[in-house]
Amino acid sequence: MMKRIVATAATGCLALGVAALGATPLASPSPDLGLFEAQGDIGAVSAPGSVEYDPTSRSYLISGSGENMWSAQDALHYVWREVRGDVSLAADVEWVGTGGNPHRKAGVVIRQSLAPDSPYADVVVHGDGLTSLQYRETSGGPTQEIQANVKAPRRIRIERTGDTILMWLAAGEEPLAFSGASIKLGLHEPLFVGLGVCAHDNTRMEQARLSNVVMTLGTEPAGAPVLESTLETIAIDSKDRRVVYHTRDHIEAPNWSRDGQELIFNSDGRLSRIPTSGGQPTLIDTGFAVRCNNDHGLSPDGSLLAISDQTQGGSSRVYVVPTVGGTPRLVTPAAPSYWHGWSPDGQTLAYCAERGGNFDIYTIPVEGGGETRLTDAEGLDDGPDYSPDGQLIYFNSVRTGTMQIWRMKADGSEQTQITMDEHNNWFPHPSPDGKWIAFLSYESDVEGHPPNKDVMLRALSVETGEIEVLARLFGGQGTINVPSWSPDSTQLAFVSYRFVRP
Repeated sequence: MMKRIVATAATGCLALGVAALGATPLASPSPDLGLFEAQGDIGAVSAPGSVEYDPTSRSYLISGSGENMWSAQDALHYVWREVRGDVSLAADVEWVGTGGNPHRKAGVVIRQSLAPDSPYADVVVHGDGLTSLQYRETSGGPTQEIQANVKAPRRIRIERTGDTILMWLAAGEEPLAFSGASIKLGLHEPLFVGLGVCAHDNTRMEQARLSNVVMTLGTEPAGAPVLESTLETIAIDSKDRRVVYHTRDHIEAPNWSRDGQELIFNSDGRLSRIPTSGGQPTLIDTGFAVRCNNDHGLSPDGSLLAISDQTQGGSSRVYVVPTVGGTPRLVTPAAPSYWHGWSPDGQTLAYCAERGGNFDIYTIPVEGGGETRLTDAEGLDDGPDYSPDGQLIYFNSVRTGTMQIWRMKADGSEQTQITMDEHNNWFPHPSPDGKWIAFLSYESDVEGHPPNKDVMLRALSVETGEIEVLARLFGGQGTINVPSWSPDSTQLAFVSYRFVRP
């Protein structure tokens, strides 16, 4: 039997169907709302929403108005319960009726509070099928998202484990699978976990049915953790992210193709390409070089690929190979050498190399010849990459005690420190338009550039010197070792990681 509960609060308030305080144990759900305790409108809505609960199918037919779930304020109809600790909430999602705004949203939600500007995370399916993990980090702050590479999934799930929020999806009848989208979000308990619908048009009332709803509290013991990799892109202006590819293979270090249509990454000693729109990767023929590390990148005209490989002799050397595939040609006979940058005129490679027990920055003609040493400070100098005009080389150096970003002229003169903070900063990459320097930041107590750490992607404005946090993620080695800007300077490609228990 369907049970209908209608919100009766005034516009802009929250109307509760049952008492808001005191969590109902999961084993004793409300007879009117199933797993949930209460329902009502959040934010400014033109008309009160409603919920019809069917215990047979564990389904909730939710009617909601509201202008949006985005930016600094939300407006939606919400059915929820108070939860502490780790939690997951899954549901099949189906829009009822046609028309409506293509950005109307229905999904599973974890909110810090019931205030319209509350920090939150959700997994929502839009009217046009776009599916994303949305989140607001601070009260009244902007909403950001990670877009999935699955459209209009049958089933969705949001999971909170500690301070990590994850999006799970099932496109068809297959089981739910981790989508690759995850964020760090510092919510404090109690949390308000539930189902929400927003019309994205405050003059309309939209309906969605969320069925087979399952909530799980706590985490269950499982087997040994397995590392998963997610290839993502992030827009510099909005900081919104999109999943390109997710795998249980260990992948690293994406480059963007010169036409913006593909990404190149390495995995298990081989290089692969994949469309930026998603799909399946295809191997690049690198001949005998089958022990490539994560230091590789395209020539300015896109015809050649510089690689760092240790197949011959067991120590990394720099080679160039046709981007379409072919036989590598040796550029640096001395080893170890690790490629990092290509001069804008395509004539010179910049790389990190160990000579005489010290790691420094070197350059060498692409056609071969003698190498030129540009740095000689004690300790590690690494990650050289050219500015778009070829006049400068950015690099990271530990010479002042912590790893910081530096720059110098292309001949090695005028070496100048440009970051001076409490983080360890690695792998600077100038944007093609010269406006930004993207880099990876570890916490102050992390030595080297290890994998599987909480890190930040940050961007320094060349004009002002100000630094912005683009994303916080679990990553490190492999995340952005090499140049990963889109050709139009609007996006970065990177790899994030996650340990899962099968």
